Amino acid sequence: MTKSPTTLGIILFIATMIVFFVVYFFFSGINYFDISLKVNAFLLPVLYAAAAFWSVKSLWNRKKLNFKEAFRSAFYPMFIGGFLSVLSIFAFLNFVDTDAKALLNYQFVERNKSELVKIYETEKTRLKSDKEREELEKDYKKSIQSFNDEQVKGKDMLTLRHFSVYFSAILIFYLVLSLFFGAFFRTKNTAEILEEK
Repeated sequence: MTKSPTTLGIILFIATMIVFFVVYFFFSGINYFDISLKVNAFLLPVLYAAAAFWSVKSLWNRKKLNFKEAFRSAFYPMFIGGFLSVLSIFAFLNFVDTDAKALLNYQFVERNKSELVKIYETEKTRLKSDKEREELEKDYKKSIQSFNDEQVKGKDMLTLRHFSVYFSAILIFYLVLSLFFGAFFRTKNTAEILEEK
């Protein structure tokens, strides 16, 4: 069964939102940010790559493809699914459940703070000279100040600007993957084969 890239994009959007709401309903607790991060880093890229592959492969089975057709067939589903998902998640966190947004922002700050403390503790045991330790202490005190309540008050990592930056980074993944599929699935015509000989 073959699907158009647009239809696959919509299916991908629905699948992404299902994953989002599964994480939201079942894991929105103490590890909500960490689980969301892992899902975005490991599960969603596999899901999007599989959809792009399916889109190109189903078209490739029906006809010979040039690079542009293969690239477009891979890119469109990911772009449509990703764009609609990012837009929907932004709207949900900013207008429907602002408490989930506040929790994610809080856990983001706490995770970065704990990473800073972990690095500080590791470096402290590694350094030998008093001068290096004093410098580390000074840098640590300066850095930890950025995590006090006054500094983090009003910080928001889920603004439209931040979502735009996230989506730009995601687009790079879509482009690279589409370039790969475009090059892999393109069918060389007779003239190209003769030129190579």
